[in-house]
Order: sequence, then C-alpha cells, then structure tokens
Amino acid sequence: MKKQNKERSLRFFGIPRLLPWLVPFRKRMLAMVILGVLSSLVDAVYPLFNRYALDHFVVGKTLGTLGIFLALYAVVLILQVLDNYVTTYWCGKVEMGVDETLRNAAFSHLQTLSFSYFSRYSVGYLHARIMSDTETIGGLCAWHLMDIVWNGAYVVCVLILMFVLNAGLALRILPLVPIAALFIWFFQKRLIALNRKIREANGKITGDFNEGITGASTIRSLAIGDTIQGHFEEDADEMRSLGIRAGRTSSLFVSTVTMFSMFALAVVLYQGGKLTLSGLLKVGTLSAFMSYAVGMMEPIQNLIHTFSQLIAIQANIERLTDLLQVKSDVTDTPEVIARYGDVFHPRRENFEPLFGDVEFRDVSFHYPDGEEMVLSHFNLTVPRGMNVAIVGETGAGKSTLANLVCRFYEPTSGQILIDGRDVRERSQMWLHSNIGCVLQTPHLFSGSVRENLCYGKPDATDEEIWQALDIVSAGDVVRRMEHGLDSEVGEGGDLLSLGEKQLLSFARALLSDPKILILDEATASVDTVTEKKIQDAIRKIIRGRTSFVIAHRLSTVVDADLILVVRDGKIVERGTHRELLRKHGYYRELFTRQFEETAADLA
Repeated sequence: MKKQNKERSLRFFGIPRLLPWLVPFRKRMLAMVILGVLSSLVDAVYPLFNRYALDHFVVGKTLGTLGIFLALYAVVLILQVLDNYVTTYWCGKVEMGVDETLRNAAFSHLQTLSFSYFSRYSVGYLHARIMSDTETIGGLCAWHLMDIVWNGAYVVCVLILMFVLNAGLALRILPLVPIAALFIWFFQKRLIALNRKIREANGKITGDFNEGITGASTIRSLAIGDTIQGHFEEDADEMRSLGIRAGRTSSLFVSTVTMFSMFALAVVLYQGGKLTLSGLLKVGTLSAFMSYAVGMMEPIQNLIHTFSQLIAIQANIERLTDLLQVKSDVTDTPEVIARYGDVFHPRRENFEPLFGDVEFRDVSFHYPDGEEMVLSHFNLTVPRGMNVAIVGETGAGKSTLANLVCRFYEPTSGQILIDGRDVRERSQMWLHSNIGCVLQTPHLFSGSVRENLCYGKPDATDEEIWQALDIVSAGDVVRRMEHGLDSEVGEGGDLLSLGEKQLLSFARALLSDPKILILDEATASVDTVTEKKIQDAIRKIIRGRTSFVIAHRLSTVVDADLILVVRDGKIVERGTHRELLRKHGYYRELFTRQFEETAADLA
C-alpha cells in the first residue's frame, strides 16, 4: 500500500505533460493567480478592521474616524466583490476553454488513429477519456488551481500578520499548524480510499440494475430471480457498510478539525488574555488573533484535500495525454501529406483518378496484437472490374484482405499496389474517397435519411439519392416513412430495423460511386426476398468496379470471378466456383454442408 501511494504521489509530476495544451490559457491563468492572491489578502485583512474598531471605537470610546473607517471598509468590500466576480468568471472560462481544447484535440486525434487502436480499447474507455477526463482536468486548471492559490496565500498572509501583530503569541500557535495538517492528511487519505470503494460498489449496483432490466426475460426464463436478487442485496449491503464507515470517518474528521480550531482558540484566549490583562496586548489584537486561529484550520484542510485530489487526478492526466501522444500504425509520409494533404485538410485538386487495379505483392501480415502470420508471402493480382469473393466460416479471418485493401492496416512486409503504385505513395484520404464499404454491422449517424446518404456524396441531388435507394430496394422503405428523405433515423439508426439500416448504408456507399467496393456480409441482416433483390442489384453495380465480397453464405458468391477460401486465418484455396468444387477440398465441404442445411430447413 505504501508503494502504491508513493507511485500515486509521483504522478504529480505528470502535470507538465499538459503544458502544450495550456499555453493558450497562460495569461488567463496568471490573472486568476493574481486575483486569487489579492482576494486572500483582503480576507486576511478583515480581522484588522475588527481590531481597529475594537481598539478605537469600543475601548477608545471615540467615533472621530468612523466615517473614514466605514468608507475604507466599503471600498475594500466592493473591491473584494469585484475580485470574486472576475475570478469566478475567469475560472469558468478557463475550465470550459481547457475542456473544449482537450476534447477537440482528443477527438481529432482519434480520427487519425488506425483500426488496431480501436480494437485494443473499448468505446467506454475512449468515451471516458474524452468526456470524464477532460472535464476533470478542466476543473483542475481552474477551480483546483484557485483553491491552492487562495488557501495557500491566505495561510501565508495570516501567519505573517500574526507575527507582525505579536511574534510571541504567534509562536505559541505555530506548532499547532503541522500537527493539525498531519491529522487532517491522515483522515483525508482514509476518506479518499473509502470514497473510491463506494464508487466501485455503486458501479456494481448500477451493473446489477442494468442486468436486471435488460436481462429480465432471461432471468425469468431461467428462474434465477432469487439468485440475482441475492447478488444485488450483497452489493447493496456492501455499499451500506462502506457508507457507514465513510460517515463515521467523516464525522471524526470534522470533529478533529473543530478540535484543533478550538484548541488554537483556547491557546489564544489563555496566552493572549494574560497579555491583555497585563496591558501588553490590546483587545483588538486579541480579537484578530482569535479570528486567525479559528479561520486558519479550514484553509489548511482545503489545501490538503486539494492536493489529495491532485494526486488522484494524475491518473486522468496520464490516460488523456497517453491517448493524445499515441502514434497511428498507419500514417502518411511528410512528402505524401505535402502533396495530398491530411485527413482534415485534403488537397483534392491533386487526387489522381483511381481505376481499381489491386495487387498483393509478396505480402506478409500479422495483426499488431498478435504474432502469428495471417498472410505469408501472399501474391494476388486483381485487375480492375474483377469480383473477388472471400469465404469461410465465422471467425476464419475473411476481413483481413479487405482491411489491407482499405489500408486500415499496413502489411508487415511486402507491398499492396493500387493502379500499379504502392498505396503508401498516396494519402489515405485519396484511397478512402474512392472506396465504398458496406459492413456487416451497419452504422448510421444521428440525423435524417438524406443527411446520412449525403455523407457518401455531399452534393447529391434528390434524384440521385432516390436512384441509389431504388437500386438497393430501399426506395419503398423510405417512401413509407412519414417525412421521406427528411425522416430522422435516431442515434445510431435506432429508429430503423437492422435490415433497413443495412439497406441505407448500402445506398450510401453506392451514391459515392466508388471504384473499389467492399461488401462485408452486406446482405446478412436482410430477409430472403430483399437479399435476392440486392444480389440482382450487386450484379449491376459491380460492373466496371473492383469488388471484394466477404460472405458466409456461399450461394451469394457463386458468380464471382475469383473465390478465396479462408480457414484459420489462412487462404487455403482459390479459384472459381466450378474449379473449387472440382477440387473436392475445403470449399466443396463448406458448400455441401450449407446446401444440406438449407435443404433441411426447407423440409
């Protein structure tokens, strides 16, 4: 545990990693620091007003300078109100500005990363980095910074003023400061640990609720309601126990801080009272010391709490900066970027036309998170307009070739050539703007049908959109919608059925008029009648285009110009449908098995 705490403390030095993104806010943050120091100085001066009032108006029994006193007090009060307003305003601007800057940087950086990164990290993990971590860091750069500045400056000002007023009495109180700080630090550490456990327990309960609701039908069908209820009660009881422990520790914490405040007050009253009675200390000075003694403990507590949070926040900083510093496995060279631009600033005027000749030249490949070669010295020439089918059982690795053609991954060795040139000699944007993909799991963006289809061709006319929809048999689906092309599809297309989403994603790909077409189980989510219509449309669409059709059902690829058979991540056979059947190999085995299963279903 000590080693772990030490490592967390060392993370504090990860803050400089944020500096490149904080440079635009340096002037605002400096202004915040100055205003925070001034605010703490004013707060420290207030007891001096009470000191003057007691010594001159109460003890001295004179009101001769009351007008000047009130005027000065009012000026200081107005200045403090303005200071607090401006400080709070700047803190809010810095927090939102840092938050926005980091989110934009993280989101933009994600657009440049290769598929291998997204296969290693879940959506939840990346979402937390962009939303939760940036929000936490924004708060650190604004409110946590101000907490440190104000509380630290206030404690320093108070100590200086106490020594100026009476060094002897200040020395009596000074030893209480480190002792109180140690006790506060001890309880703060315990509270942070308990709150962390409470969050984990709350996460378990949230998971229980989620499983209980989303899995309600499964729970009832398995008759395991009592088991699920038992798990929930265990987690709820754990959270109750942790909550009680945290409450008990918190009450001891508050009581300890109060005890030190009262003890400091007692020291001031005892020592200061004797000095006052002997005429060595004025009543007003005693009053100021009492205010300082009681008021100093809360800033010390806040400082320790803030530094504890800073140590915990280092994990957020490291995760986010690690994301921002990740290098993509697939990158364009500086020379390519200079000619073709990057993903955010493409120089389309320099894009050469793509015709669709694809060649794998001595390509070997393994995925970044694996060591076994999926392709080994693989050679394949696909002339423009050829229809290549890639078949095999589920999980066999059929998508590997398509991923390499799309340059979602780089080959481990060898070359992939498009129109006779290595794909690395041109930009990813050039390649992707000439490729149409229809994936097994379709994805639509929030918005209307028209907006989603126009991602394939931003300047598409309604006539072109309807033509693409009718080709893939999606025209009638859209016409039945209440607002036609302006109908909303919902987040991720959740207002549509899976088959409807697939049809729209197919139309979107066709609208861009791609020279290379990738169909990854494109008809897997549609009914048999619609599948037949799409197959007829595909035969028309792939004419003049190089196409790679990834399929599980072999009936969809019997007319392909070339069939590649994948097994255990390796291409084991190649040829046309008739050629592969005559070989009596793995393809014939797959085809026969599927034919028998289809016949059995029909029977």
